[in-house]
Amino acid sequence: MSDGTIRVALVDDQQLVRAGFRMVIDSQADLEVVLEAGDGAQAVRALDPAARTVTGPVDVVLMDVRMPTMDGLTATAQITARSTDDAPAPRVIVLTTFDLDEYVLSAIRAGASGFLLKDAPPEEMLAAIRTVHRGDAVIAPSSTKRLLEHLVTALPPDEPGGPTDPARLAVADLTDREREVLVLMARGRSNTEIGADLFVAEATVKTHVGRILAKLRVRDRVQAVVVAYETGLVRPGS
Repeated sequence: MSDGTIRVALVDDQQLVRAGFRMVIDSQADLEVVLEAGDGAQAVRALDPAARTVTGPVDVVLMDVRMPTMDGLTATAQITARSTDDAPAPRVIVLTTFDLDEYVLSAIRAGASGFLLKDAPPEEMLAAIRTVHRGDAVIAPSSTKRLLEHLVTALPPDEPGGPTDPARLAVADLTDREREVLVLMARGRSNTEIGADLFVAEATVKTHVGRILAKLRVRDRVQAVVVAYETGLVRPGS
């Protein structure tokens, strides 16, 4: 939209949860809920560009994991799979809790751009929507950083990954500076903070981030950070 409003879809099987989220989101001048769905299948249908359910694009989807008919992981994969250069799919934030660690990694692999604890304070939810919409620092909210570090403890410490493992080869192909930037990304640092840490301009950091995403063949920062953890470049608490 020309007015710069971020258009949000809510996908949750609990109507009261959706109503609460809508009230918080619609209270912001730059955010607007334009679509609600009670399960993943409804969301996939409603967000199909051919369906014309909503006038104009949806920018960000808040997606619950556990829902009837179709769960949030399957829906996320189907929605993000439609993305093209001419018609990019909305960015998806998966709503989860600590006891759903295994779902979070699956969601990231399915194409989610971020994840948020369901009981996060309203200001963190609003910040996450804006952050994911920007495509920058999507692991910055404290809840996401905590959850990612908690999640990694559930990952096998050393999965089979010798010289032929594509992810390890991609990480090995990073320059020393790109590796430094990726480690700082994994610690939840924004581009501005990384620039200050490394004494370089923010524009330089953005260039490094772009090259990292290209080399790792991932779509955003969250997926890059998951690769960093999976390959052992970063460990929880490091």
